[in-house]
Amino acid sequence: MPGPWKAAVTGAGSGVGREIALQLARHNWSLALADKNYDALLDTQSRCAATTEIARATRVDVANRNEIDSWAASSSKALDGLDAVFNVAGVLYSGDVIDTPPADFDLVMATNFESVVISSRAFLTDILKSRRGRIVNVSSAFGFMSAPGYSAYNSSKFAVRGFTEALNQELRLASRTARATCVIPGGLKTSIARTARSAPSVDQARTAELFDRRIARTAPEDAARKIIAGAWKGKSQVIVGQDARLVDVTTRVLGPHYTQILPALQALRRHCEGTD
Repeated sequence: MPGPWKAAVTGAGSGVGREIALQLARHNWSLALADKNYDALLDTQSRCAATTEIARATRVDVANRNEIDSWAASSSKALDGLDAVFNVAGVLYSGDVIDTPPADFDLVMATNFESVVISSRAFLTDILKSRRGRIVNVSSAFGFMSAPGYSAYNSSKFAVRGFTEALNQELRLASRTARATCVIPGGLKTSIARTARSAPSVDQARTAELFDRRIARTAPEDAARKIIAGAWKGKSQVIVGQDARLVDVTTRVLGPHYTQILPALQALRRHCEGTD
């Protein structure tokens, strides 16, 4: 993957977003980095500056349309166009439908889905002009399979997958080289569970502990490496982690019947906990 190329990365302050930024920097990519946590973002910028000449840091709340549009415009101008955008920023949310406040649901959709649409649109002209334009949007294994207690998160990640697949087809019609890639990660060893939001009825500390102990499997540097390689090859989908592959296979084999399995397992777990 030769440089110099130019990319924008959301969620660059931590986790997979940070690793994508660091790995692109090592290939001498010029970078426009965004994150809501500005201190963490400045740390990423400092690390990137050790291996690339240009790494711009901008505090952006991706739930705010105006902030995304402003960042995209200023980044495109400063770097004289972009070749790729990695929409990584997102929030994990747990809570049953009946317990999830409408404002929380709206925030999850704005952060995880609407931001992806806005960012993709904002950079689209640059992507189409590039020699090898790439839009990379992060969905989730929960964009393949729904789970009780995650309706808001499922909705946002299913939406990202549908949007990205449609966008990729449009890019294929409009360009010989521009492509959109949908990333489907399983459990990642990042801070996403510890910084997650939840409905008032959810024990967030316990949920985070279970996620880190039982679900988080893939290191962010490994995920970033696979995402960049897949996007560079123009893959329409990149599945990250054996757990995500298992979810993919399960939903393909069982179809809608998979929805009977998770409630049964959850009921069994609750029963076992109640008899301890």
